[in-house]
Amino acid sequence: MNMFMEQFEKAIRAHEGGKTFFDLERFPWVTEIETHWKGMRQELDRLLAAIDLLPGFEEIQSEQVELTKDKRWKIFPLYVYGNWMEGNGRRCPETVQALKKIPKLQAAMFSIMQGKKELPPHRGVFGGVLRYHLGLKVPTPASQCGICVGGDNAHWEEGKSLIFDDSHMHHAWNHSDEDRVVLFVDFTRPLSPNLSAINEKMIDSLSKSEFIENAALQWKKWEEKYGQALDQALSAQPLSQG
Repeated sequence: MNMFMEQFEKAIRAHEGGKTFFDLERFPWVTEIETHWKGMRQELDRLLAAIDLLPGFEEIQSEQVELTKDKRWKIFPLYVYGNWMEGNGRRCPETVQALKKIPKLQAAMFSIMQGKKELPPHRGVFGGVLRYHLGLKVPTPASQCGICVGGDNAHWEEGKSLIFDDSHMHHAWNHSDEDRVVLFVDFTRPLSPNLSAINEKMIDSLSKSEFIENAALQWKKWEEKYGQALDQALSAQPLSQG
């Protein structure tokens, strides 16, 4: 982290008291997003029938190899800093419909943590966004899966939301034998006018960074190699009509 970003994050923490998890009432759009969760779950279930085709996070962002090397933290990206993943949007239209209701959306994907998977302690690269999770598929009992952010623990529930600051050190686990899946979103952090002006410039810079551009390129390569096979697999798994 460069010195300017470090000072900026200190200013954010001073402004908000270093919160880890946030009250959902501050974000009125959350309730509406949750109304879509069953439709998202139907789209997700079709994808999970073809899970072996989906990449590990480290295959799309090589930097993630420090967290995962076994392709058991899988992703299905939908939006990355100004760019919709058109093929995936076509495959999951209700999810995209819901995402478009999130103010200042920056990134979105399905995050699939397979059974017996743990992510070691790590922190996000930038405190100018907040992380939103909507539980879509959570093994029972829910205590088998969880996330610890800055020393505070939380557990996912299907159809329920969490919002947290991933620039705190955090780790996650799935001790069950089943997949745990959340809708994983980054959105611009609400700040004071002065901090927001700086933040918008930093987000714009991040969107043009090699880190983001390379991830988009790697997904394009995945789409070219596996997209047709995924569509064929999905065609055998029609959405239910109820």
